[in-house]
Amino acid sequence: MIKNESRFYEKALSAVADPYRLSILQEISKKGSIRCCDVVTLTGLSQPTCSHHIKLLSDSELIDCRKEGRNNYFTLNKANFKKLGVYFEQFGE
Repeated sequence: MIKNESRFYEKALSAVADPYRLSILQEISKKGSIRCCDVVTLTGLSQPTCSHHIKLLSDSELIDCRKEGRNNYFTLNKANFKKLGVYFEQFGE
């Protein structure tokens, strides 16, 4: 496995290992996109803490961010979730 690929899997798995980040991903999956203020409402955490969780998810390349006016909208990076799925399939063979 290429070193960059290995780093992607490490960061992605670390990101989803946290219950707050997992709930953020599940909410994005349900709604299609969410804003940071939605994450605050969802988790009950402070805005800076939510921003930290969003940054980790973004750094792991599991979510994408687009800015519209004063709002940042977060969506799933479906290509990278598919990449994770393919990675895990090798363990079931």
